[in-house]
Amino acid sequence: MELAISAVTGELVSRFFSLLANKYRSGRTHSEDKQLERLQQLLLRARTVVEEADGRYITNSGMLVQLNMLAEAMYRGYWALGVFGYRSLEESTPLEEEEVSNSSPLKRFRMIHGRARKNLVDLRGASESLENVIASMTEFVVLLGGCDHMPRRPYDTYLCNDNIMFGRHVEKQRLLNFMLQHSSPNGAPAVLPIIGSTSAGKKTLVAHVCRDERASSHFSSILHLDGHFFCRIADLGNLLSGKVLVVVEIVSDVDEEARAKFCSTLASMDRGSKMIIVSHCKNSVKLGIAKPIFINMLSYEEFSYLFKTLAFGSVDPAEHPRLARIADELARELHSDWSLIAANLLADLMRRNLNLSFWLCVLRRLKRFVERNLSMYGEHPKFLIQRRHQVDVTDFILHPASPLRIVPSGAISSSRTEVTEEKELLPTVRIVDLVLDPGVRPQGDFNVVTWESRVPPYTSSVHFVPSGAADVGQDTPLPGRKRPAFHL
Repeated sequence: MELAISAVTGELVSRFFSLLANKYRSGRTHSEDKQLERLQQLLLRARTVVEEADGRYITNSGMLVQLNMLAEAMYRGYWALGVFGYRSLEESTPLEEEEVSNSSPLKRFRMIHGRARKNLVDLRGASESLENVIASMTEFVVLLGGCDHMPRRPYDTYLCNDNIMFGRHVEKQRLLNFMLQHSSPNGAPAVLPIIGSTSAGKKTLVAHVCRDERASSHFSSILHLDGHFFCRIADLGNLLSGKVLVVVEIVSDVDEEARAKFCSTLASMDRGSKMIIVSHCKNSVKLGIAKPIFINMLSYEEFSYLFKTLAFGSVDPAEHPRLARIADELARELHSDWSLIAANLLADLMRRNLNLSFWLCVLRRLKRFVERNLSMYGEHPKFLIQRRHQVDVTDFILHPASPLRIVPSGAISSSRTEVTEEKELLPTVRIVDLVLDPGVRPQGDFNVVTWESRVPPYTSSVHFVPSGAADVGQDTPLPGRKRPAFHL
């Protein structure tokens, strides 16, 4: 009898808490709907202003600060909107139902109540933050109306397809202002250092701004030089005559002798000429005259927005909340330890198969790939690649037939060795194709393309894959794709 009474009592308590939870859930729907609608309206207003600002020439430094604040608040809002989409789904996933059914009725109610409060706080916090920024933008919008329009380029608009320069709204404006307005006090060519970590998008930023009609028509020619020409820049002779813009990529610290030659070359250049130094070395700041532009890592919210845009393509992430949740987790993994190249690589892979199992498999493989290299070499693969140390990518290939290790290429050099030339003739395969179908792996040694840029300067990352699994000496000449040392 006592067992029967206990069972009946337990069932009644369980039903009571279920009824209470359902009542609470229906009661909070109206509040969430209002916050959701408010956030969507604010995001639309913010995006409209950011897109309009991206299409105008802004020379006011205060306006650039405001633009940066608005863009940051906008990406935080989009992130909160996405998180709300899959958090609300978590309550009905089979795994959650199984976990909740095995817990006490009180715990079940607390879990639902806790999630509801978290969702509502996220939406309210993002809305309030964005609303405060927009409220201070009245003067910005008025002043924006007086800024000149940039020429319209149908295939270079804000996030309409893959062939765009994402974000960097303020950096683009500052670089353009330098090209068009900045001048040195003594009349010598002005020099602007652009400093950022490897693969942060420095050259892409410069190439994007150089495509602007007002910038390109401002100079008689634009020269792009790699670091090997820096010490011999004075030998370019007539190429430096006229009103020239010189873009130099520096991959190592500059010694005093090279710096002296650099200053001498600047003095000989025609008035109105300018130079942009692109480097990951902070010491390159000393070569500049203008205030340097630092290309910092995107914020997590902005990075997540970019990654999901690339991974989903033309598909709305809101239609696939479970995939959006995985994309956020991958974005967090990539943002903390990887580069934009890795983000583009994974997004390209995932966009080809919008399948939950496939995306989960990619996430697991990425984590195992990192763990294997930490175990084998004691370092994260990102740092191994930077040091040009071989990396074991066996776990990244979804169905590995045999161990697979790549030897990262270094900086592209104008001087070639016979071994390097031989490696350039080897079969080449894209790593995405190798992941999707390991059967395309060539026999013997081959080259693998891990990334190809869709925007200027259309750089690519090509690495060597030896046929054997044995370690490859670090002094082995590495392959690279030929490209002109400079072009007009």
